[in-house]
Amino acid sequence: MNPAPSIVFFTTASGAGYGLLFWLGLLRPLGLVAMSPMAALVALVMALVLITAGLLSSTLHLGNPKRAWRAVSQWRSSWLSREGVAAILTYIPALLLGLGLWVDAPALALIAGLLAAAGAFATVYCTGMIYASLKPIRQWHHPLVVPGYLALSAFSGAVLLAMLAAFSGSGAVPALLAILTGAAALLLKRAYWQAIDTAPPIATIESATTLGFIGKTRPLDPPHTEQNYLLREMGFRIARKHATKLRLVAQLGGFALPALLALLALLAGGTAAALALTLGAILALAGLLVERWLMFAEATHTVTLYYRGS
Repeated sequence: MNPAPSIVFFTTASGAGYGLLFWLGLLRPLGLVAMSPMAALVALVMALVLITAGLLSSTLHLGNPKRAWRAVSQWRSSWLSREGVAAILTYIPALLLGLGLWVDAPALALIAGLLAAAGAFATVYCTGMIYASLKPIRQWHHPLVVPGYLALSAFSGAVLLAMLAAFSGSGAVPALLAILTGAAALLLKRAYWQAIDTAPPIATIESATTLGFIGKTRPLDPPHTEQNYLLREMGFRIARKHATKLRLVAQLGGFALPALLALLALLAGGTAAALALTLGAILALAGLLVERWLMFAEATHTVTLYYRGS
């Protein structure tokens, strides 16, 4: 599949934003992250900026962005609509959380924070299901896709919260969460890559034409003589050697190094911890951009059987 920059940015930015909102809404009202109200507000604003920027960027991939509002009307049958509804509804408790922090109302902050965390979880789940529900793309129609989206969101959110909390001297809990979720996300991603590399194709040109009993089958002529939408959007191919290098970059920069820096932050403390976690957050987001790009670039649609026969 063609990795559209707008969608790559959307899944990375909104995933990190919802992850940050999840951990902030869950940990701050319960007193597990001792951030001042102002510091917590800064974290909330960052989460909402990332979420909003990601959602707005996703509209750039639409044929007619002015009609984007219609996407929420099919929530009974469409995971895309459910994502839109969940995203809109999550703004309500998120803003109430901000109000609770601003006026120092612990009860309001607790209730709104838990609801915002639930909304963030639901939205990321719906985002993952948009891709996991697409049967023609075997790399997406996989049981590890949705857990992967949730794990990546949790990890990137924990890294961001750890960075922000470290400047308030209270980054120990989110740093520990960054280590744990980073390790879990890395293991999950490696298992996913192993699974899609070894899984057989869901269809071949032989099975599609029922001519496999004759032997190897190939098309005599392509269906089209020039570039078209299907070839542009679904005929993208990435060389295996490039995919291997990019996977290594994603694993080291997106998971291993941020988790290691979070561990060093726990041991060092103070200004050194804040700097280490800041670097870790930058590396994590950069590595996740590479991972999200690969998520699209390595996906193969069965429609390409008509064009290249494999």
